[in-house]
Amino acid sequence: MQKHSASPLPAFAAVLLVCICFVSCSAKLGWGVLLWSTDDPPIPSGTVMPVYIRSNIDKVWVVGVPGGKKSGTGGADKIEIPLSRFELLGSKRKARRRVESFAPYALAYAENLQDGLPIRDNPDNNARRIYKLRVGEIVKILSRTQGQPAIGASGDPLPGDWYRVLTEDGTIGYCFSYRLKLFEHTDGPLASSVPVISENVADDPDLDLLLSKTWSPDIYSAMINSRKINLEDLSRHWRFDPGQETGIAHIYAPGFDRSFSYTSIRPGGSRSWRFEGSSLSMQLRNDTTLAVQFPEGTGGMKSLVFISLPNDVDDLIMQESSRRERLYNAIYSQGPVFTSNNYGTIVFTENGSFNWSGFDLLVPQYIGAAVQGEGTVVMDLFLDTLLEDHRYSGAFTLRFANAPGAAGSSEAALLRCMYFLDNQGFRIEIVPESSIDDFTVMRRAASPMVLYFFRDSGLW
Repeated sequence: MQKHSASPLPAFAAVLLVCICFVSCSAKLGWGVLLWSTDDPPIPSGTVMPVYIRSNIDKVWVVGVPGGKKSGTGGADKIEIPLSRFELLGSKRKARRRVESFAPYALAYAENLQDGLPIRDNPDNNARRIYKLRVGEIVKILSRTQGQPAIGASGDPLPGDWYRVLTEDGTIGYCFSYRLKLFEHTDGPLASSVPVISENVADDPDLDLLLSKTWSPDIYSAMINSRKINLEDLSRHWRFDPGQETGIAHIYAPGFDRSFSYTSIRPGGSRSWRFEGSSLSMQLRNDTTLAVQFPEGTGGMKSLVFISLPNDVDDLIMQESSRRERLYNAIYSQGPVFTSNNYGTIVFTENGSFNWSGFDLLVPQYIGAAVQGEGTVVMDLFLDTLLEDHRYSGAFTLRFANAPGAAGSSEAALLRCMYFLDNQGFRIEIVPESSIDDFTVMRRAASPMVLYFFRDSGLW
């Protein structure tokens, strides 16, 4: 069999590859700007540098060291920089223009003071969380940006700004500065000034579940179960806020308003956590029930229970407001003017107010002598089941305006009433405070005071 000589093509290809490598390693891809400073050699962020290679395998740029500086590793004039820490612009002119816009933040870094502080995909407290910062973690400030104001546990805007930031692992997103310590860095290693807890805490799905929920006092659950909503209580938005955005946990409950500053949330047992740097702890009893504990008094512990509602509080407020509006509109549509031979005339207005004249026979036993005959109607009362069966349409509170000269009075004149609408008019039964329990009319008065008003279409 005839043997063929080796082809010269492989040798030629090898030479060609060497030439290609020489050209690619020498020619520039362009110019760019360093976003995160380097330690060896020390180069500050915001420096314009030439780019020679982009390695998607190693996820680095190979860039030239400016100003004749040499790296400590063999005195090389080129170094590798992680892709996320450098921005390729193209021409040197574009890179210099980018440096001008980046200048206010070129040396700006921030240290995180709150374990678990989120970085979000948009400058909004409700935006998706894409990263959780560790306490003491350093981020690079890329720019300041406009966004939705961050709201604290009290419901007031928090001081601070939204910043676009870069983490060490290359995550870019938005973080609110309330729990960030901003500083400038020129050279030397970046180091945290916050003692970082060395305990390696794994991702905690139970804690993530807890922090993702809104925790309301258990009295809200009782309202929902009974379908008797105290709108005044509900609208206060009482709650427990773990404060993962701010490092300040806040308990806002009936007769109680207290804050706890802390540095991190750490495990304290099965589905239990402690707030480091404070006396506060919490335990998830089940997926919808949370107990919060803290010392109170001399050696005692106070525990408050919060629940995760199936509906948002604002939705519940809207539902209850709609119920009240529906009941009031029934009264308004039936009148809006009602007249009694003995107790005067009541005129209801579309906006929920009333004007009552001629009620002298009810003064002062039921209506104070100092009040004016006008005010607002509040459909804030409920009927016990037995009373509903007695053909009462509902119950309300008449809030009288204070009379002239009594403007400094802290007491509003109230008249609680059950009512029934029929084709001819409007029957009112005055309800004493002793018959009301938790905004529910439980019983009739021993000697009921009943007023009947005829619909007076001629006055409207």
